[in-house]
Amino acid sequence: MKPLKVLHVLALWLALLPGLALPWPAQASQDRPAHVHFFELSFGDLPEEMQLARAQGKLGLFVMYAAEDCPPCIRMKATILSRPEVQEHFRRHFRVLHIDFNGDSEVVALDGRAMRSKEFAREVARVRGTPTFSVIGLDGKELLRHFGPTRNATEFMWLADYVVAGEHRQRPYEAYRQQRLAAGRR
Repeated sequence: MKPLKVLHVLALWLALLPGLALPWPAQASQDRPAHVHFFELSFGDLPEEMQLARAQGKLGLFVMYAAEDCPPCIRMKATILSRPEVQEHFRRHFRVLHIDFNGDSEVVALDGRAMRSKEFAREVARVRGTPTFSVIGLDGKELLRHFGPTRNATEFMWLADYVVAGEHRQRPYEAYRQQRLAAGRR
């Protein structure tokens, strides 16, 4: 093949390539980065965050304890927390925060003590692994704690639904989850 003809074929192939891949990027473009659209911009001052939650009519704080090198955390941020319906659902009801399980940034605990985020996660919140999700009510009491990833966005949204519906007053989260799973199989 002549060099000019090769360039024409290559140009045609490159022109058609975006059209061939259109459905996949179109789906991916609907997702929004979790660090911008799921988590609130925060300086780690939990009493201030709780004040904002009250002022905004939220139920409390939803906290994700995660580590930079945690594969399930990375996967959840990319595939679940990046979805607009998840972002909107959680931000409607909670101030959504991220605390680095291994980090050195300052966190001010609800009792006013300042410490590094890794110390807060381990000593105050008593987190033992990542990802761990916690809902802290406006009274400062933990309403939910869930360790580990969820299978999909629907199950992740059940964490919020459990608190929003007041189910945390009636039964443990796992019983609520099992009922939701059973209802989906019918």
